Amino acid sequence: MSLPRASGILLHPTSLPGRYGSGDLGSEAYRFADLLSDMQQQLWQVLPLGPTGYGNSPYQCLSVFAGNPLLISPEKLLEDGLLEGSDLDDAPSFPDNSVDYDAVIRFKLPLLKKSFNRFVAESGSAQQEELDAFCRQNARWLDDYSLFMALKEHRGLSAWNTWEEDIRARRPEALEHWHEQLAHQIRYHKYQQFQFYRQWCELKDYCNRLGIRIIGDMPIFVALDSAEVWSRPDLFRLDDHGNPTVVAGVPPDYFSETGQLWGNPIYRWDRMAHHGYAWWVERFRALHTLVDIVRVDHFRGFESYWEVPATDSTALNGRWVPGPGARLFHAVQQALGDLPVIAEDLGVITPEVDALRDELGLPGMRVLQFAFGGDAKADEYKPHSYPRNCVVYTGTHDNNTTVGWFRDVGAEDTTQTAEEKTRERETALKYLGSDGREINWDFIRLALMSVADTAIIPMQDVMGLGSEARMNLPGTAHGNWRWRFTLDMPTDGARARLGELTVIYGRAGDRLL
Repeated sequence: MSLPRASGILLHPTSLPGRYGSGDLGSEAYRFADLLSDMQQQLWQVLPLGPTGYGNSPYQCLSVFAGNPLLISPEKLLEDGLLEGSDLDDAPSFPDNSVDYDAVIRFKLPLLKKSFNRFVAESGSAQQEELDAFCRQNARWLDDYSLFMALKEHRGLSAWNTWEEDIRARRPEALEHWHEQLAHQIRYHKYQQFQFYRQWCELKDYCNRLGIRIIGDMPIFVALDSAEVWSRPDLFRLDDHGNPTVVAGVPPDYFSETGQLWGNPIYRWDRMAHHGYAWWVERFRALHTLVDIVRVDHFRGFESYWEVPATDSTALNGRWVPGPGARLFHAVQQALGDLPVIAEDLGVITPEVDALRDELGLPGMRVLQFAFGGDAKADEYKPHSYPRNCVVYTGTHDNNTTVGWFRDVGAEDTTQTAEEKTRERETALKYLGSDGREINWDFIRLALMSVADTAIIPMQDVMGLGSEARMNLPGTAHGNWRWRFTLDMPTDGARARLGELTVIYGRAGDRLL
């Protein structure tokens, strides 16, 4: 599968501007879609959209099917008559350039509960039936998720594997009891998802009408404390108490000398295969209702994944274990047809991983920040080596911004020495024929002019921001996922410049400046 020649912007919705502390699906999201169109972009890439838990990471969600309630727009609830203007008048003074998640949660969740109570008390039969229809259509995941969240709140947000044995083990009598006891709260969590899906699908439809397709992100692994692991423990390698026996990670890499210990439970691939990978089919089906193209994160794990004993404190003592390979993707294709998928094939990539990606015909990824090191692998990331069927990024959510990468050679954010970083930057300048004064635009031009079918630019690079705008530092648990911007930050000159380059290098489709 190859994608038509195009380019786009990487920006998670939490980074959008807005009055309520975190980006959401309200008017600023529509203004951003208009901005993408003005800049001749045809793609908007987002991170996973699920409800985040401890650490606020979109890669450690409480569910891989549900949407993040914090993205629900209070503004749109007001338009729908589910909030009053006075409910929003006393919004705190949130920072413009970062997300204070604790403050956002304290403000937004009571608003959602207030809107739900009003929906229950005042909505007509047509609105109630709309919610009921949504619940029926999504019952495969929504019933378990809503009960899981109601139980979690009832127990002070504690992890499911610390609950009483009867409900931890999902004994029928316990499930029946808690469905009755927590019926109102269960309905509330179904309402949250109804509003998220409704608002998101309206935004997606608006983007599609502008000629913009959305690239969504599918992490290979799921969080231990999630509705999916609680509801289907048989599909994961857990002990009798719900604790993982082995967990996921990666060996020592560019970001860490001891590897990255993610802590996600490992799948029982044999059982998934026995069921025809039905769980994965449903996962792809659900995500493709929300996005147009799926980026599969850590694609190499489908060929072989790094398995670490759950008792270890680093990822050093892991081992490579064969994954499901092409069989999983063939099962998805047989059930759902050909779906547009991007393979995130970064990290320790072997010929076997390349062969799997090529067998499936999936575009892989190339990251310009990896192109100028002294190792042989760097040559694969230089544009003169690209195949057409790939996606080039100036950087990803795990990288520094391009300006930060270029300037902060002393930062201890990778396993490179300062000397190695300096040589890398010198190589980049020679390759680019540049003095580095506009390194972000040098990288953007290089990405757009490459033969890669798809080019994705983080929004921070369009604005020339430094390390202060970094989204995530792998291997750290705090202070990530917080960056935000305001719509006046990309200057008129930057907007016009990106649009002009996009047209020059044939990525604007039939659009004209």
